[in-house]
This record gives sequence, C-alpha cells and structure tokens, in this order.
Amino acid sequence: MYSKKLARLAFGVLAESTFKCPLTRSVSSRVNAARSLCSWTLCLHHRQKNQLSEGLTRLNVRTVSQTTVDPAEVRKFQAMASKWWDLQGDFAALHSMNDLRVPFIRDNLLNMHGIRQLGKPLAGLRILDVGCGGGVLSEPLGRLGTDVLGIDPVEDSVRTAELHSSYDPDLRERVRYQACTLEELAEEEAEGFHAVVASEVVEHLADLDAFASCCQQVLKPGGSLFITTINKTNLSYVFGIVAAEQLLRIVPSGTHDWEKFISPEDLERLLESFGFYVEAIRGMMYNPLTGAWSWQQNTAINYALHAIKCKEEPQPGQVWAESENLDKPGRATNYS
Repeated sequence: MYSKKLARLAFGVLAESTFKCPLTRSVSSRVNAARSLCSWTLCLHHRQKNQLSEGLTRLNVRTVSQTTVDPAEVRKFQAMASKWWDLQGDFAALHSMNDLRVPFIRDNLLNMHGIRQLGKPLAGLRILDVGCGGGVLSEPLGRLGTDVLGIDPVEDSVRTAELHSSYDPDLRERVRYQACTLEELAEEEAEGFHAVVASEVVEHLADLDAFASCCQQVLKPGGSLFITTINKTNLSYVFGIVAAEQLLRIVPSGTHDWEKFISPEDLERLLESFGFYVEAIRGMMYNPLTGAWSWQQNTAINYALHAIKCKEEPQPGQVWAESENLDKPGRATNYS
C-alpha cells in the first residue's frame, strides 16, 4: 500500500516538473495553420502534395477495405464490460476526463451552431459516440440536449450502457446504443451527424484510414470530429504504460499498445487527407494524486483534437486545375 502511494507521489512530482517545459510547438500556431486549410480546395491541395509521387490524386471518398476493429481489443474490453460504471475501478480516469472533454465538445459546437435551447444548449444536434463502451461520455452529452447514438463492437458493453441510461428518464428518448462497427454504420448513415466523438478510441483501432474515411462519410458537411488520444513519444510510454499500467495500476496492464499511439502531427495529416481541417489541438494531463485532468500546452502525452469536415467538394475535372491555381495568387476558384 505504501509503495503504491509513494509511486503516485513520485509520478505526480515528475509529471509536474516535466510539463513545465514545452516539448511541442504551440497550439495557437497549429490552429492558425489549420485555419489556412479551411476550404476543400486547400485540403485537397495539401493531400496532393503528399500523393503526387504516386502519379494519381486520390479523393477522400474511398472503399474501406479493412475493418477498424482489432479482435484482440474486443476481447480485452469484453472482459471489462461490467465495470464501466465503477467510479473507483478501471475506468475511473475516463469518468474524471468528462470534466475536460464534455466542455471541450460543448463549447466548440456552441461556437459553430450557437445556443439552441436554454438548459439544453445542443438541442437539435446529432452526435455519434464511436467506441462508446458503457456510455460514460454518451450520457453527459445527452444531457446537453443532443440526440446521441453510441456504438461499440462489444455487445456486453452496449447492454451495460443501455441498462444504465434506462434509469434516467431524461435520457431514454435522447440516447440510443447500437452494437456495431463504425464501417457498418457508415453504410446506413451517410452525412447523418453534426458531430462524431472518438474519445480514447483511436489507439485501440486496427485501421486509422478506415476510421477517418468512415467519419468523413457519416458527418454532415461542416460537421465536427472530436478525438482524445495518446501521443507517441518516450514520455507517453513512461507515463501512459509503465507508470499508469505497471506501477500505479490506474488502468489494467496491457490496456495500451505504444505502437498504436499516434502523434498530433500524424493524426492531423491523416485527417486532412480525408477532407478535414484541424481547428484545435490541446494537451491534457492526468494527476494520479488528485484523480483529476487538466489542460496543458504540452501535448507530449495526452491531447484533444477538434477537426471539421470541409463543406464543399470539387467537380470532376477541376482537381488538377485547382492544384495549378493554388500556386498562383488570386487564381484559385471559390466554391462558396
């Protein structure tokens, strides 16, 4: 018991001292750069720079040939399906994260759509919660007035979510759950959602290209994609795996695979290649001494990202013309 408390204290002190030094470029500079890619034309041009070597320009509409689901991850979460609402258990840090991620989602959607209804500020919006688990995030989003659909490939987790939400009359009509994969839903719900949320999910997926493609398909033009995940750095290995899993047991050992982590830069490039532009990236930090999360300028371990689906697509035959015009000021076509 004392060794665990000592480990928590050492972890907290080390984390605090580490995060006093910024290790990545500032969020503001990244946001300003992302805003410069706000039209479909610019998103497309960015993608072309990375893909011209292939001799082709690939549009973001593509056939998903692989699944997002990793069977090993499904088995892992199947074993924990009954523990989602244990506030002191394996998912305690996720419950605590709601203090950051719910306002992050709410405020960004309010900036885009305005207040819809007093007391239910996001009324009228549809949100897809990908990898919803037991509904830990779906429920507070539903209380903001949104119609939430939570999906998860682990059927037992979905049953847990349905049972828990059934106790709250305010959520019965507003929050629904479905045991399915994202790619299965994408075939049924083309441009059906104002926002997609994938919180602590992408580090468990088998195919991030399939994930980005499906998100692009289910979102309305101008819709928002919210992601929280773990950076791929030496610090994320030390704190996210060695400390969190092996020393402090904040989450069960084996929960994460460092090879599946992704940096904000790589995630931003991936999303831009599927017709998104990144509006904001913010660093996050978990304090094991207090059990609370806080925002940080540093994104070396955890971070939150808000991306927006570009509103307009070019007509066939205009792709190469746009690529040429973008290098000549004043020549780019305006699709607005």
